[in-house]
Amino acid sequence: MWFICGLGNPEKKYQYTRHNLGFNVIDSLVEYYDINLIKKDKNVELYKGVLGEKICIFCKPLTYMNHSGPPISKIINFYKILKSKIIIIHDDLDLAVNKIKIKTGGGNGGHNGLLSIDESLGNNYKRLRIGIGHPGIKEMVSSYVLDKFSNQDRELIDNKINSLTKQFSLIFEDDGLFLNKIAS
Repeated sequence: MWFICGLGNPEKKYQYTRHNLGFNVIDSLVEYYDINLIKKDKNVELYKGVLGEKICIFCKPLTYMNHSGPPISKIINFYKILKSKIIIIHDDLDLAVNKIKIKTGGGNGGHNGLLSIDESLGNNYKRLRIGIGHPGIKEMVSSYVLDKFSNQDRELIDNKINSLTKQFSLIFEDDGLFLNKIAS
């Protein structure tokens, strides 16, 4: 069983912000593949379904970005999911807008959602990193990630999310092929 988790913040005002790209991808996957909701409470929104012949749990932690680790850890332990079968989808300041990278392990780059997960699980899990660019000034980062994309960047991001949604099952077998298929 695979665990696919998108990071974000639960309130509607954050829905299309840079920091909510993980939620946006989970929403896209759930809609496109008609995945069933199995649980929703104050801590988590969980879906279960089959994607590319793999049974998957899709997760949106609803505890806010900075506290994503505890609910994720609880689900991982309940379903006994191997760390090699975890994919965390998140925004990344260090990548240009619309750039996608995949990595396993490593540092959190100052991303508080990843920091929370690392504290709960360690850092040896796969990350699907979606670039949001950097505001250029460290003091502006907090407001930048909670702000919405420009219309032009939002269109690029939406197209990339559509592409990666359609090709997502490739990520289970071949990261390079997945990245090649969604490159534009």
